[in-house]
Amino acid sequence: MHVDPSTYDVDLGRPWIIFAGVMLGIVAVLNLIYGIAMISDSKFFVNDTKFVLANLNFWGWVLTILGGAQLITAGGIFAAKEWARWLGILFAAANMIANFLAIDSYPALTMILFFVDVIIIWGLFNYGGRDRYNLAG
Repeated sequence: MHVDPSTYDVDLGRPWIIFAGVMLGIVAVLNLIYGIAMISDSKFFVNDTKFVLANLNFWGWVLTILGGAQLITAGGIFAAKEWARWLGILFAAANMIANFLAIDSYPALTMILFFVDVIIIWGLFNYGGRDRYNLAG
């Protein structure tokens, strides 16, 4: 049985887009959880403002708003919206900065989220704007 390869379109980057969308959604949920925990004066975080540059209530609101926007953007990435790709890159970069400013409150999670954000940015930059490929070349 011979299959004509010109009849199929393959998007080689689509798995990376899906992966970036899933990871952005996970980061969004984590930001929402940690943001709400910071706002509610949870004992989970070290409350030492000399390292955090602002009080935890402020960072709680920053992470909660950022997490909500990231969640909406993750939905847009799944819907293959170009605006969501660029916002995903922007929000992942903003998340990197926001987490590093609060690094002394939760250093291990900050490093994990940093590398997740790098993977999100890499996936969206490398594969987000590619056109569909034709196997026939």
